[in-house]
Amino acid sequence: MDKISLTIDGRQIEASQGMTVLEAAREAGIYIPTLCYHPDLSSSREVQASEVIYCNAEPLKNDNSAIRYEGCQLCVVAIEGMKALPTACTTEATSGMVVRTSTPPVKQKQHDNLKLILWQHPNVCLTCDRFDQADNLNICKPFNICLRSVNITERCVLCPKNDHCDLQKVADYIGLGIEERPLPYTAKGQPLETNAPFFDRDYNLCIGCTRCVRVCREVRGADVLGYVFRDGKVIVGARGPSLMESGCQFCGACVDVCPVGALLERTRKWQGSAERQVLTTCPYCGVGCQLELQLKGERIIEVLPQRKNEVNRGQACVKGRFGIQEFVHHPERLTTPLVKRDGEFVAASWEEALDLVASKLASYQKNEVAVISSAKCTNEDNYVAQKFARAVLGTNNIDHCARL
Repeated sequence: MDKISLTIDGRQIEASQGMTVLEAAREAGIYIPTLCYHPDLSSSREVQASEVIYCNAEPLKNDNSAIRYEGCQLCVVAIEGMKALPTACTTEATSGMVVRTSTPPVKQKQHDNLKLILWQHPNVCLTCDRFDQADNLNICKPFNICLRSVNITERCVLCPKNDHCDLQKVADYIGLGIEERPLPYTAKGQPLETNAPFFDRDYNLCIGCTRCVRVCREVRGADVLGYVFRDGKVIVGARGPSLMESGCQFCGACVDVCPVGALLERTRKWQGSAERQVLTTCPYCGVGCQLELQLKGERIIEVLPQRKNEVNRGQACVKGRFGIQEFVHHPERLTTPLVKRDGEFVAASWEEALDLVASKLASYQKNEVAVISSAKCTNEDNYVAQKFARAVLGTNNIDHCARL
């Protein structure tokens, strides 16, 4: 693509034509705070009436109407020649543009907009008396004793998103500390939605970024979620009585893009932070989706689809996203080869098992041997299986469990 040159905070950078100011800044390593933006999703501010479930409990009747959704408004910037402060995620970068991301009016606008978000989101974790940004002690770790006189569920130590929450990062950058507390937190009083099989939905923590709605429609094509505009607020809801009845695929894409703790995998809730990550290939089929295993000790506590891989590009099916921990750590899972001795299977080493199989195969004629491959192997493994059958065993008797 054609390149353009612009200046951000005194740095001259190059960007591809068609990029937004936010995309150009991120590519250059310049941080601009945002909560509603995601690189895989559109930044459209127009919401068609057909996308809205209901408005103040009354369905919208004009399908051609549109509602203007303003987004988080945290990525505002100052651009030379513009009087207003545009949002970086919707403003296209142009050649010669001069952008400033931290002028006093920009920082004040970001500060005010963050306050509005925190008006309906628990915020004691962001305004704690222990806040010490210089020493990086603003986020408590597990097993710390919380001295705040707040509800147990509002303490940062118990929040499943603590230490990897986009809202915490944004608040740290904007500088909302104990010196100037936000508006008093007004609880939404929404019930905890636990009727989905793999994740819970706590809309008391929802900030109305609409990422989950957009990823369900734009990336997954499921269109299970919709916007609920009630009394000027954006709430997310399923199009049917439940996610199951709305046709949810339970792929977990909505969970992965949620910037706060509103959507969270149920088995992940109380596991704390991962100690390390391991990149692997999903074992459920031959597509080859890449997954990042989040490990604590030797136990998988979460499985996240890898965004940089060209096969799945940050997406996974329900099996890859939620099904791996269950079978890897299942108490009945075979972890060593079994060899039958005196009518019973006993554990054996891989060398012993492979030597036994090789000796048995050598006693058969080519037309007496058949090989069955599996759809749960990768395409590469299946290729090796048929190559072994034809070139080593000398048989064309090979089949596949799914006839793919």
